[in-house]
Amino acid sequence: MSLTQNPNVNKWVEEMIALTKPEKVVWIDGSEEQLAQLKAEAISTGEMIELNQEKLPGCIYHRTKPNDVARVEDRTFICTKTKEDAGPTNNWMAPDEMKAMLTPLYDGSMKGRTMYVIPYSMGPIGSPLAKVGVEVTDSIYVVLNMNIMTRMGKAAFENLGDTSDDFVRGLHSKADVDPEKRYIVQFPEENTIWSINSAYGGNVLLGKKCFALRIASFQGKNEGWMAEHMLILGVKKPDGEVKYITAAFPSACGKTNLAMLIPPEGYKKAGYEVFTVGDDIAWMKPGEDGRLYAINPENGFFGVAPGTNAKSNYNALASTKKNTIFTNVAINNDDMTVWWEGLDKNPPVNATEWKGAKVNGPEFTSVVGADGKKQTLAHPNSRFTAPAVNCPCISPEFNNPKGVPVTAIIFGGRRASTTPLVYQSFDWTHGTYIGSAVSSETTAAATGAVGVLRHDPMAMKPFIGYNVGDYWAHWLEMGEKLGDKAPKIFNVNWFKKDDNGNFLWPGFGDNMRVLDWIIKRCEGTVDAVETPIGYIPKKEDINLEGIEDEVTPEILDKLLDVDTDLWKKEIAEMRRYYKEDIADKGGKIPAALYEVLDKIEARLAK
Repeated sequence: MSLTQNPNVNKWVEEMIALTKPEKVVWIDGSEEQLAQLKAEAISTGEMIELNQEKLPGCIYHRTKPNDVARVEDRTFICTKTKEDAGPTNNWMAPDEMKAMLTPLYDGSMKGRTMYVIPYSMGPIGSPLAKVGVEVTDSIYVVLNMNIMTRMGKAAFENLGDTSDDFVRGLHSKADVDPEKRYIVQFPEENTIWSINSAYGGNVLLGKKCFALRIASFQGKNEGWMAEHMLILGVKKPDGEVKYITAAFPSACGKTNLAMLIPPEGYKKAGYEVFTVGDDIAWMKPGEDGRLYAINPENGFFGVAPGTNAKSNYNALASTKKNTIFTNVAINNDDMTVWWEGLDKNPPVNATEWKGAKVNGPEFTSVVGADGKKQTLAHPNSRFTAPAVNCPCISPEFNNPKGVPVTAIIFGGRRASTTPLVYQSFDWTHGTYIGSAVSSETTAAATGAVGVLRHDPMAMKPFIGYNVGDYWAHWLEMGEKLGDKAPKIFNVNWFKKDDNGNFLWPGFGDNMRVLDWIIKRCEGTVDAVETPIGYIPKKEDINLEGIEDEVTPEILDKLLDVDTDLWKKEIAEMRRYYKEDIADKGGKIPAALYEVLDKIEARLAK
């Protein structure tokens, strides 16, 4: 029984039913009764495991197959009419060719199964920035996760209406979970996503990276807005005014920690607070007053569990205490609670590790594998899907349909030497260049090699749904459109090291001190030192109260140092990157970005 009169939705769903041939079809209305029924069904079949309902009310557990534990970038495609439109950062195949290859895989893939039709809204219902999607899937896990991550159910159709064709069509079948036939495919020109042979969140919750970044970035280019891989936070000052900041970081650079930052004692006593609007994705659009406004299109957090604890991120951990889905973590069999590496130092003795084997936790985690690493009870990419409403610091503006006005945009990466703690761009064009130059040095966790520079423009490399050169050009266009109302752009680096390899900056809550300077720069209440790469703080303008012993004047000098020789190498590397990685492979780099490079080089030469 369809939930909408919209002929475009109903026609498409009928086509998907004809292709996949499910035994029955269930439209997801989002009601508590229906969700409770699906949860009970998943627990009865063993697809989900019920956790301790006293300690973790409403929480359930899921494990994926060992071959299906992460996003698969080599199997992720952007299918546009021409290869040039997909650009050098994406895998490309012609749409007709891709459909000819995948259609046989989908043919009858839901035989004997139930198809769930999920209407959902990315963004608050009724928001002018929100967009509607419909995902059909043969997975209850997907339904229950989409309920947390989106505004799911028949209310989503209110945004669409009875005639509009502006919805994203998502087809997912776990099929046989065969890694050799696993594909995550975006057709940006058709508002369509196809995902097959995976049951892992990042590949199958089609509202997330597939829609909210890859498809939405393409929509934003055409419609005059931006879909970015950015957190959104609000800093409430002692006078009650709140300033909103968005920030983009590659993985392993503390994005969620910054989104849910707890200010240091001195700041708390003075009356500062930090609110989370979003931890992963920002959709930004000029508002009626000409400023840039941001919404978080999501309704929950799909967070990496390992390393999350009461000290590293109290607010993220608190978010997982009820109505959360845990995927591929370990279970403590004594009380049916969850555990992962970094939660505490006491692995449960009577444990079930993430693949499902019952083990003695401390013995299991002491075994060193052939790769020299210890075994883990939880998979390193194990996840929690937690409702945003659970977060103790969730913003009162979280559901504001207009979004929040953005004062500053921050880029950052993990750099041991070159990049100072913080600097400000000279203008929006220079800021766009800084975003294009985002890069991180690999840690041992990422690959075998340490310190290899990985370029990740705007922290969007795997998520730009079209040609990266056109994407940078769209940034420049947005700057022109916003004019003097554009947010100021900054770069931060929490990861600068001394000669012995120790971090110079304490990080975590103390990053508030840098946010404080950024806000003062936006307000024009502090001056700055002009350097060849941008404006850096005057030393006396970084508040070090309470950490003077850790961050001495000498250390602050190192943190803010702009080493001309290192920066000349940086500029040479950016020229190589633009040419070899982008231009030579079909990326059209805007002339304005080359002009920024020339200017920085000229200033360094002086």
